[in-house]
Amino acid sequence: MANPREQARKSAGEVEEQAVEPAAEVREQAEEALAEVREQAMEPLAEVLGRVEQAYAAYIEAEREVARVYKTNEQQVEQVYKETEQQANGACEQAIERGLRSREKAEQQAEEAYKKAKEQAKKAYDDSVRRSLEARKESIEEAWAARAEAIERAWKFFSKEKR
Repeated sequence: MANPREQARKSAGEVEEQAVEPAAEVREQAEEALAEVREQAMEPLAEVLGRVEQAYAAYIEAEREVARVYKTNEQQVEQVYKETEQQANGACEQAIERGLRSREKAEQQAEEAYKKAKEQAKKAYDDSVRRSLEARKESIEEAWAARAEAIERAWKFFSKEKR
């Protein structure tokens, strides 16, 4: 591709050399040269504009892709959150069930210990009452025996004096 200025010089030089050619032909050649220069200048601009349009289209597509990836990531994070929440709920329910079973077992053991302590207390009370009754009976028997002996001695003493 020739430089537009050089082409214009050549055209001007040819015009001077060929003074015989009619002016219309020279004008036509000058217009063709000018159109060629404009066309050559427009080609790089059109090429640049085409690349800019492609870059902009790629940018828009990349922006859409980022939005799709963001949405996908958001859905994945939400899914992980839901799964984690379900796991936490399950673990909480299991812990509550274990606590309930533990409480029921402790209550049962406490009731058994209470019954056993109550039975032991009743047995101790019964033993204490039995011993107290036996001690009372022995005391009464001893007192009765002492009374009988005292009365017998008193009668012996009284009857000796009368004789």
